[in-house]
Amino acid sequence: QVQLVESGGGMVQPGGSLRLSCVASGSIASTYIMGWYRQAPGKQRELVAQITSGGATDYDNSVKGRFTISRDNAKNTVYLQMNSLKPDDTAVYYCKLRSLLSLLWYNYWGQGTQVTVSS
Repeated sequence: QVQLVESGGGMVQPGGSLRLSCVASGSIASTYIMGWYRQAPGKQRELVAQITSGGATDYDNSVKGRFTISRDNAKNTVYLQMNSLKPDDTAVYYCKLRSLLSLLWYNYWGQGTQVTVSS
């Protein structure tokens, strides 16, 4: 069983920065995709950024140039560095792990961390 625990959320003024962390524990396959999603009130959950086990990254257009996803394999941790934050970035941010095991993909979610951008 895999568990994901996010941290680093909070309230910040527009233009500010936050760094989110997601620590994974348990049995993690060698092939995986870890992603950050967010869900604002009344909206669907959307992909913000993801990183593969091979190191490839992908970003939603709305965060390109402002957010950076990275990982520390030794700590089983994925980070989301968020700069130049805007009020539209306000949401609950979730970490998701897609793990390939025996030709099947397994999905795991963290509990979420609130990010509020407001003056």
